[in-house]
Parts: sequence; C-alpha cells; structure tokens
Amino acid sequence: MSPQSDETAPIGVIGGSGLYALLDGKSAEKITVETPYGPTSSEVTVGRFAGRSVAFLPRHGTGHTVAPHLINYRANVWALASLGVKAIVTSSAVGGLNPALPSGTFVLPDQILDRTHGRADTYFDGTLLADGGVQHVALAEPYCPELRRFAAASLSVAGEPFVARGTTVVIQGPRFSTRAESHWFRSAGADIVNMTQYPEVSLAAELNVGLVNLSFVTDNDAGDESLPDQVRPETLSAQLVLDRMAAARPRLLAMISAIVAGIPDGYTPRQLVPPEAVAAVLGAAPKLR
Repeated sequence: MSPQSDETAPIGVIGGSGLYALLDGKSAEKITVETPYGPTSSEVTVGRFAGRSVAFLPRHGTGHTVAPHLINYRANVWALASLGVKAIVTSSAVGGLNPALPSGTFVLPDQILDRTHGRADTYFDGTLLADGGVQHVALAEPYCPELRRFAAASLSVAGEPFVARGTTVVIQGPRFSTRAESHWFRSAGADIVNMTQYPEVSLAAELNVGLVNLSFVTDNDAGDESLPDQVRPETLSAQLVLDRMAAARPRLLAMISAIVAGIPDGYTPRQLVPPEAVAAVLGAAPKLR
C-alpha cells in the first residue's frame, strides 16, 4: 500500500497459535505499520470478514516464529489502534487447570493472574518524548465487559458451546508449567493457563481499545495425579497443542466470525485513560509502505 493510504478498520483480530491467516488474500491488503516500539509480529492484513472491515495480525508471526516472551506486544496493539481499531478479538491456545474445563472446551475468560516478568507492559513509561505522562489504568475488569457480553450473546445464538467466564494465569513461557506450578495456579483460583494474554489485554486498555479473548483448551497442563483420570497428566508438547488447534480450526473460525459479526457498529470502548494521553501515544498517523 502507498504511504498516502487512509485504510482503517474498526475491528481487529489477533490470531494465536494455529491461526496465522484469516482473510481472503484476493480481497485483502497487507500493510506494514511502522511503530515507535519497533516491528510488529507480521504485516497487518486488512479486508472483509464476517461482513465487517477487519485488521488481522498473527501474534506469533505467520509461521509461528515469535516466542511468547519475545512478542512485541506494544507494537502489535499500537499498530491496530493506529489503524482505527476500537475492538480487538483475540484467540489463544490454553491449558486447562479446572477439571470442569477439559480439552476441547472454549472459554471467554474474564480475569487474569499475571506471572510474567520483564515484558514491556505499558505505553506510559517515559520512553517517548510525549507519551501522555504517568497513567494508572484501572484493570479490575481486564477484558471489556461489554465485548464479552456481545461475544457470549453471539455464540449462544450461533449454538456454539462455550464457558462464559474463567481466570487465566499467564506464564512467561516458552516452557510449560511444572506440576508444582500447575497445582499452585489451580489452588490460586486459575482455570486456564496461557503465555500471551498479558500484557496484550492491558495494553489495549491503555489505548482505550476494547478486547475480548476466545480461549481453546488443548490440554490439561501438567495435570494433577490426585484428581480423576480425565485430568491426570498427559504427554504435553508444543506439537500436541498445534495439532489440537488445527483440528479445532473450523470451530474457532466459526466462533470468531460470530463474535466479529455481533459487535455493534456503534460500539464505543471504555475510556480508561484520558483521550489526550492516548492521542499522545498514538501520535502521528501510522507510516505505511
């Protein structure tokens, strides 16, 4: 695309493990967005999906080449916001900690326990000349409650089975949990475990962009030998996760389509940060090439 393009999209989709393409290549355009924070995981693809104008970005790159702890979350979210995105739908592969959430379950999480470290997780840290000053975002409800309601309503109408809430514990990765850690997370009230939902969700909140996540349980993490057979340890591997995400891809796409289609045209995200501070972060229009 030319630098003069004014391409915008009100809805963004960030694809997790197993979701590296979403839009029809014949009708979509790939955009390289230069951000103040460095390169995004891949080009952003803008096109039509579920009857809406959508900007799609694969979180791990198009070939799953970016490890969870090395993802440039700030660049990814900034790029989508700079293209006019007001609502982001994300997908994630997760491990199940709650015995009530076996492999194959879809979850709309509503809470997060952050166990990551060293990740750049705010736009308001003084790294830009004019970055909006110090901001303390209120994150009692990390995922946009309104988007979660829209998503739940859309999935219910579509007849897609899912669990409407859950707590995600986000670990650093790229390694999986030890059994002791898995037991610890479970005892702390976590339902699922993931490596990427933080700081993605808080960064979106800092830019007053709504975000809802659709998680797919691929495994039972490290398991717990004290629990019933169905949640005892299985042989967990990255390949197992990718294989199960590939098998679930048709359902995943159908559910993302339903969620995107169900976001009202007039959706207005929460204003958790003063608009002028957000404008300072976004700065000038994105550079496209």
